[in-house]
Amino acid sequence: MTDATLSAYEAMAKLRFDNDSRAWAMNTLSRLEENFQALSPVDTTGAEPLVSVLDTQNVFREDKAVKFIEREELLELAFEEYDGYFQVPKTID
Repeated sequence: MTDATLSAYEAMAKLRFDNDSRAWAMNTLSRLEENFQALSPVDTTGAEPLVSVLDTQNVFREDKAVKFIEREELLELAFEEYDGYFQVPKTID
């Protein structure tokens, strides 16, 4: 890990490290790079990308738009209504 590489990471992440944090980051990222280098000889030819370790299917129901209450019926339940919408107290000045 070079100082220029860490500076590039800082710029991408919009971070600014102090000297102690910079030394820690350089050490941590160097070890991370070494670990990835150790994996580079592994032959992954024919390996399918793994999206999830779980063998599940989509368990959700089919999404269908259903209208069950008419606007007028719903607005009858409102404390206040204005121009076809709920009228609520102002919360921000």
